[in-house]
Amino acid sequence: MAAAERGAAGNTLAAYGADLVDLSGYLTGRGLDAISAGKTDLAGYLAFLAEAGMSARTQARRLSTLRQFFLFLLSENIRTDNPALELSTPRLPHSLPKYLSETEVDNLLAAASDWDSIPGLKAHAGLEILYATGLRVSELLALPANALSSGAAMLIIKGKGGKERLVPLSEAAKLAALRLREATKKPGRFLFAGRNPALKMTRQGFALLLKKVALKANIDPARLSPHVLRHSFATHLLAHGADLRSIQRLLGHADITTTQIYTLVLAERLQRLVEANHPMA
Repeated sequence: MAAAERGAAGNTLAAYGADLVDLSGYLTGRGLDAISAGKTDLAGYLAFLAEAGMSARTQARRLSTLRQFFLFLLSENIRTDNPALELSTPRLPHSLPKYLSETEVDNLLAAASDWDSIPGLKAHAGLEILYATGLRVSELLALPANALSSGAAMLIIKGKGGKERLVPLSEAAKLAALRLREATKKPGRFLFAGRNPALKMTRQGFALLLKKVALKANIDPARLSPHVLRHSFATHLLAHGADLRSIQRLLGHADITTTQIYTLVLAERLQRLVEANHPMA
């Protein structure tokens, strides 16, 4: 159902599967199954996860899977209730998105542009596109080889749940993509091809390229990831006056509350600025 009706991504399906296998193992060990499990049984499962040292964020994701699963059972008339709805979500720790400064992004782009090889061209094109569009890494690596070849100012991206959105294209991103295509001897289906030209590059392979660029730019590699660039894209837009609704659409967030976290990032940034520069601080 998640694949056919909701268009869930492969990683989402894999996470749901792993979560439900774990739940099944817990219930089976206690002579239960998902058909007969009640609120108390599911609460016991969450307590078991907490005692095992699982983070509150992971527990919350497991609970989300349970709610979706029992909602499915309810819609299929396999159960008459959704016991997971009555469970409280674990309190998540307060954490702000990690992002780079505008100067650090400039240094990264400069370092990547000086790396004259196929890996360097991939890193430069990836950095330019990620910072110009705020794409998820899965969306970036799924781009077809001719994605940025037209004169269009916008790119149509199919995101989570198969939902489409428009994202802007910078001339620098188009040029970096063109250089990568021209240098590729055997162009395949994807702009960011893997070792096998017929397949797209893996997340791990692309992350490794970013780490190498970070070292060239004298930035701690642990601070750089595709998602950090996505956060940087949103944070810098907000700092330069973009409204939250526009940022929500560009990022492909289903709920505006997900985008609102960047207002906290900006508030913290302004607070640090005052503390460092105000004469009475």
